[in-house]
Amino acid sequence: MKVTVKKILRKYGYPTDKQQKATETFLELAKLLCKDLTD
Repeated sequence: MKVTVKKILRKYGYPTDKQQKATETFLELAKLLCKDLTD
């Protein structure tokens, strides 16, 4: 999933110096969403 997020960020021209933080933020949000869906 992390690789897919990075590919999408690159595809749409997201700055490379901010990609790591954006990827981490997205994965945290995905974890929270999954947790909410399973509760």
